[in-house]
Amino acid sequence: MRTFKITVAYDGTDFAGWQIQPRRTTVQGMLERALVKLTGERVAVTGSGRTDSGVHALAQVASFQTPHWRATAADLVKAMNVNLPPTIVVLDCVDAPDSFHAIADAQGKRYRYQLQLGGIRNAFDHRFRWQVHGDTDVAAIESACEHFLGKHDFASFQASRSPRKTTVRTIRACELIRESSSPIDGERISIEVEADGFLYNMVRNIVGTLVEIGKGKHSPSWITEVIAMVNRDAAGPTAPPHGLFLKQVHYLPF
Repeated sequence: MRTFKITVAYDGTDFAGWQIQPRRTTVQGMLERALVKLTGERVAVTGSGRTDSGVHALAQVASFQTPHWRATAADLVKAMNVNLPPTIVVLDCVDAPDSFHAIADAQGKRYRYQLQLGGIRNAFDHRFRWQVHGDTDVAAIESACEHFLGKHDFASFQASRSPRKTTVRTIRACELIRESSSPIDGERISIEVEADGFLYNMVRNIVGTLVEIGKGKHSPSWITEVIAMVNRDAAGPTAPPHGLFLKQVHYLPF
C-alpha cells in the first residue's frame, strides 16, 4: 500500500463543490474517476477541506492510498492530468507516510478573495472576482482587517446551521492586497486570510462584512463589536462564492 499527497488546482465554476454528490459533477468525483482508470479500483480521495460550489483552489491538498500504482509519484501527476478535465490540474504528487491524512494533519490554511471595485464587468475575469459597484473606501477595509487578528470566537462569521465543537479560531493574517486600478477595470484588490482553521463560510462572511465597512455603513472598529456578539446576524452578508480561492494548506514536513 502506498500513500500519496497531491496538490490540486481547479476552477470551481462548473463544479458542485469538492465533495462527491449524487448526480452532480464534483472535483473529488473527477479525481476518483481518474484514479479508477489508472489503478482499476475505487480510490477514496480525502481533501483538506470541502470547497463549496463555485469556489476555486490554487493549491488544494488531498491524500489517498492505493497498492496498484507502481510507477513514480511524478508519473502519477502526468497520468492523472491526462484523465482530468482542463479545469482541474494536479500540480504535485509525493509519496507520504502511511499515517498522513489531508484533514487531520493540516496546520492551517490561507484563502484569497478577489474583488473588483467599480469599473466595467470584465468578460474574462468576472468568473473569479466579485464586482462591487459604487464608491468603496479601501483604506477603511484595510484598517478593519487588523481587528480580525488573534484568537477569538468567530461564531458571528459562521454560516447558520453548521455547528462545530468550538467556534474559536486563531487568525494569523488578514491582509488587503492592492493589485491594480484603471477607469475600465476599476480597482482590483484581494483579501487574504490565514488561520489555524476555518468555520463554514467564514472567509466569505468576513469579506461581506468588510465590504459593508468599505461602503461606509460602519467604522473599522465595528469588527470588534461583531466578534464580541458571537451572533451571525450581527455581521455583514455572505460574499458570493466565485471570488474565493483556497490558496495554501500548511503541513509539517515529513
